[in-house]
Amino acid sequence: MIRLRRGSTPLRLSTVVATVIGLTIALLAWQQSERERQFDLQDLARRARALAFQVAFPVRDALQAPDPVAEVLRRQRLEGHGRLLGYAVYRVDGTPLAQGTALTDAGGTVKTIAGRALHYRQEVLAIDRDREPPLHLLAVPLRDQDGAPLGALVVVHDIEFIDKRARARLGQFALWILVVLALVFGVVSGGAWLAYERPLRRLADWMRRLRLENVQDAPPRGLPIALLESESSRLAASYRAARAFGRTRSRHRVRQDRVWSRERLRSHAIDCLGEQQQLIVLSNREPYMHQLEDGEARMIIPAGGVVTALDPVLRACGGLWVAHGAGDADRDHADAHGRLTVPPGDARYTLRRIWMTREEEQGYYEGFSNEGLWPMCHLTHERPIFRAADWEHYVRINQRFADAVVEESGDTGAVVLVQDYQLALVPAMLKAVRPDLCVGLFWHIPWSNPEAFRICPYRMEILQGMLGADLVGFHLQQYCNNFLDTVDRMLEARLDWDHFAVELRGHTSQVRPFPISVQSWKERKVPQGQELADHIAKLRHAHGLEGVRLAVGVDRIDYTKGMAERMRAVARFLEKHPQHRGTFSFVQLGAPSRTHIPRYREYINEIETLADDINREYQTGTWQPIHFLVAHHDATAVHSFMRMAEICVVSSLHDGMNLVAKEFVAAREDNDGVLILSEFAGAARELPEALIINPYDVEQFADALATAMDMEPAERRARMERMRRSVDENNIYRWAAAFLTELAATRGPPGTIPVVESASL
Repeated sequence: MIRLRRGSTPLRLSTVVATVIGLTIALLAWQQSERERQFDLQDLARRARALAFQVAFPVRDALQAPDPVAEVLRRQRLEGHGRLLGYAVYRVDGTPLAQGTALTDAGGTVKTIAGRALHYRQEVLAIDRDREPPLHLLAVPLRDQDGAPLGALVVVHDIEFIDKRARARLGQFALWILVVLALVFGVVSGGAWLAYERPLRRLADWMRRLRLENVQDAPPRGLPIALLESESSRLAASYRAARAFGRTRSRHRVRQDRVWSRERLRSHAIDCLGEQQQLIVLSNREPYMHQLEDGEARMIIPAGGVVTALDPVLRACGGLWVAHGAGDADRDHADAHGRLTVPPGDARYTLRRIWMTREEEQGYYEGFSNEGLWPMCHLTHERPIFRAADWEHYVRINQRFADAVVEESGDTGAVVLVQDYQLALVPAMLKAVRPDLCVGLFWHIPWSNPEAFRICPYRMEILQGMLGADLVGFHLQQYCNNFLDTVDRMLEARLDWDHFAVELRGHTSQVRPFPISVQSWKERKVPQGQELADHIAKLRHAHGLEGVRLAVGVDRIDYTKGMAERMRAVARFLEKHPQHRGTFSFVQLGAPSRTHIPRYREYINEIETLADDINREYQTGTWQPIHFLVAHHDATAVHSFMRMAEICVVSSLHDGMNLVAKEFVAAREDNDGVLILSEFAGAARELPEALIINPYDVEQFADALATAMDMEPAERRARMERMRRSVDENNIYRWAAAFLTELAATRGPPGTIPVVESASL
């Protein structure tokens, strides 16, 4: 049975052909109907002339006879029958002599036609459609034997039967047109499907299986273009050869190189996932967003650790990324299903955008996720807010994400990586419909203690949703411990503390730490060498930073990042060490975030006010201590400031990892610079060579700034070299490899999956 989907090529082609044929036949049918209508009117005119000829002789006698004789003639001769309504007789001066009784209502029209015949002294033919029924009128001037005018005779017919006959013909034509169009539509669509769409769909299915399953089958036969078959065979052969070579080369490099690369991860992903699996990533934030600026769409990369970490993974492995299309021009740059290939100009994977109404976004994202879960998991003394309406939106949007994965995964298997707290319910939703899917959940923010989590009214549903995953990952072992402790206190589940696993309703979830990381700046194609130096010089000039030593902070504007604490520390540093006034400045790159939430708007105002107060106290005519640059800064600007600054300040009050710290280390190719790092950021466990501070301790913080400014070059280089070695070896590709290895191990017996240890990857 042929099934045509809406928007398919046969459907579009048959619609166009049927429309053209239908319009052509309809035009011809209308012309034929009008032609036959004219034939009927001409035939009626001939009949009217014949009747006028028959009646003309008695009417001439009546016009020449006295009125009593004329009255007798009128009664006998002027009445009509059937479609002939009757006759009317007018004297030469235009006054009526007599007319049939059926013409009483049409007297004005009849008199007008008779007057024209008398005036022009010739036959007049007219049709009056303003009346009901419509009339056909023939006026004939009458003369005596000498040719002198005597008057006029008018013959009047009802022509409604002609109009009805024309409408009946059009109805018959319409019926036949519909029959013809149905036949045309069926023949064209069926022919196009058989000759065009079916073989191309078979080719597309073969290509998909070649990509996912590495099938050895030849391309399907019967393609509409013979060249497609030969070129597809060559393409498949080249693809298989390149794939085999790449895997062999990557495995060889694994034994020689401790640093994980994109190519090595790609080969490792094939081994872990299997060739039948596709990789699907879910996150609320999309990696590429289209925003309108001055009426034109511009593509931006949103700020945030999730995008920074996962985009290089998808570029390496390919697959699908499902995310919320939040840009105001996103719909214009995606297809009808919300899909587009990214990155622009170098397509490596597919982005599937999920749409939300403003009300849904406010409830699911701004409400439950960021006014509820975010402050609850970050112990920063901000009270969480939970609303029933927000929870309903949260459940609805999580289900929408799960439905998109089920739709995109098709009948084949898939490995699904669910990202972060906005999608905590998705794993269980997926497993309820597709238990064959391999689902991993990575929680990018801290997991607080059970006492803090207990305040959430929907804690049971959230834990059950998360435990639908085969693997639940956190940044630190401490967060894994807190999570298992929370599950132990709040759910009737079986915990295996020896193997860090939870069994709930017959399903086992592994719980593991996976410290996330970054890719190298060179892979992000930022300026290098002289181009970088020129860009740094432009930035120094634009912001009045010539001749000063810099410290930099790079963050989303969020109350968990400790921006106020670092500015107070800068003020205290300048107070305690006045010799650095005029020669030291702190630059804060702040990306606006969640500005629809009142607390975030208030926080921006607080930081701007604090920066202004400190600047008023210490600034001079040519120097100011703090530069607060609020904007969505691109990778080039961030990298340039990190290379320009001697010090990077990361003062998170509570942070799962904080990739800015690792990005600063990765940017210091000169092996110079000092990182000041909060002990409450996850990165502090991996980068002990940084100056570790308590951001709440202003005195310690200010002293750390002084230590960084006065640190000997040899010590700076020694610390940075150790941190760079750690970041280079434990990059984002190693993180992805470790996560995929653990996730793949949940599906099969040990030994079938390449073993990857996070300490020696």
